[in-house]
Amino acid sequence: MENNDSSGDFILLGFSDRPRLEMVLFVVNMVFYFLAVTGNSTIIFLSLVDLRLHTPMYFFIGNLSLLDLCYTTSSIPQLQVNLWGPRKTISFVGCVIQLFAFLSVGGIECILLSVMAYDRFVAVCKPLHYLTIMHPQLCLKLAAFAWLSGIANSILMSPLTMSLGRCGHRRINHFVCEMPAIIRISCVDTSRVEGLAFFLAIPIVLVPLTMILVSYGYIAATVLRIKSAAGRRKAFNTCSSHMVVVSLFYSTIIYMYMQPGNVASQDQGKFLTLFYCLVTPTLNPFIYSLRNKDMKAAMLKVLGKDRSLLDTGGH
Repeated sequence: MENNDSSGDFILLGFSDRPRLEMVLFVVNMVFYFLAVTGNSTIIFLSLVDLRLHTPMYFFIGNLSLLDLCYTTSSIPQLQVNLWGPRKTISFVGCVIQLFAFLSVGGIECILLSVMAYDRFVAVCKPLHYLTIMHPQLCLKLAAFAWLSGIANSILMSPLTMSLGRCGHRRINHFVCEMPAIIRISCVDTSRVEGLAFFLAIPIVLVPLTMILVSYGYIAATVLRIKSAAGRRKAFNTCSSHMVVVSLFYSTIIYMYMQPGNVASQDQGKFLTLFYCLVTPTLNPFIYSLRNKDMKAAMLKVLGKDRSLLDTGGH
């Protein structure tokens, strides 16, 4: 008998087949989660309170930090609870929230990273017209488009995924309610849902990635035409942090979703999911702030140790 099981708990198997690994992961996750929340919250706070950071680049970085907070908070606290004790359960509502959050944030981040690439393209290739092109209204519209597109994708795909018949199956071989893991426990034909997900991945994933590659193609051509070494270095520094973030995000996503659906790839999928919902959000604040004079100047100002020499720092 087909049963959609619209109530009751799911069992997240996670890493339960490796008890010793669970203890290690609990400690490691706690450290990384603390760093991720602290780092991204700091970037959001500084971007709001320091006028020097009221620029398009930091506006988009603040949005990315908010997304990273959503990623980690929607999955890691639940994972920690399951790692700590024998119960590996999550409520139906909790599973729906996780699925919605992952689909939303993943889509938003893909589009937001392409918007950030366009921002860097304008900064490097059209520096004299940067503030005219990237005016506040455009920045708001681009950010709103990214958020609304990702949320719309999730509003469509989340109910379709959760409505697939499961015939009483509740054991999810993952630590989070992610779409591929939920589809695997379905007992009905899932080809339509998977086909729709693949179709929606074109505007959500493929088009933004193409735009990023085109933007950086133009940026590379412009940088190569700069004759002074100092000018090339400044242009590279303007884009290097974003290129690292894009590489981390897309390489993980593409590698994970191109694996065949066997047990080995499912185990790889758990660690890769852990990487992009915990490690990447932890690294992003350090990537964007460690070599950034404006961000360090804002931090010193908040700490009451402002130095005028840092006020003139570039991006």
